[in-house]
Amino acid sequence: MNIKCIIPARYGSDRFRGKPLALIAGKPMVLRVCENAGKAHLLDEVIVATDDAGIYETVTGAGVKCIMTPACGTGTDRVYWVSKRIKAGIVVNVQGDEPMISPAVIDGTIRAFLDSGGAGMATAAVRMKDSEGLTDPDIVKVVVDSEGRALYFSRSPIPSTARDAGKRRRPYSYLKHIGIYVYGSEFLKVFCGLKKSRLEEIEKLEQLRALENGFGIRVALTDRDCISVDRKEDIKYVEAAMKRLRGAGV
Repeated sequence: MNIKCIIPARYGSDRFRGKPLALIAGKPMVLRVCENAGKAHLLDEVIVATDDAGIYETVTGAGVKCIMTPACGTGTDRVYWVSKRIKAGIVVNVQGDEPMISPAVIDGTIRAFLDSGGAGMATAAVRMKDSEGLTDPDIVKVVVDSEGRALYFSRSPIPSTARDAGKRRRPYSYLKHIGIYVYGSEFLKVFCGLKKSRLEEIEKLEQLRALENGFGIRVALTDRDCISVDRKEDIKYVEAAMKRLRGAGV
């Protein structure tokens, strides 16, 4: 089906400049993402999209295909720019700050898209094991309907339990969003042609543009948690988690 993974990698992150080249257990983060994506069974090719010469040299030096792009407004715009220059029926956007993303999560999200019955796109989420991170705006939460379609994404805890604060209630498994998106190439063209939506601007979450314009998003649930790198201090948490996984033989 010609499924291509495009990893957007921008050097000039506002919160962490040079993030794709930050070392994680001795290896640049962008290469960690590439390695995991390269192990996914359903991908035909992995490509990095960047506008930085240093990232380009690092990626190509490791034998991974990289395409230089102009400055782009968003990571999705960068992915779309590359998708127009390659042959791809399905485009998989794996965020460049997800060094722990599992190949199984990538394959599972692709399958969710293929089985979605016409959803515009698919993404992934994992059940949060505790309330740690629930109020962290860097951890995006999602709620889904009975068929696994996204109802809303937010940097705030959703659903809110504020009204019953202090009362005993049934436990609820909050869902943490994982930075991967799968789209058909035609939908990606439509999506990038839409104006930024009001909720997208408020939450700073691109996927809300799809929901506000009536497009469905299928959410693949996984038990493989990921720790994204938003700030420099997140690296130590990723390295500790990787060490635990190695100790468990995962």
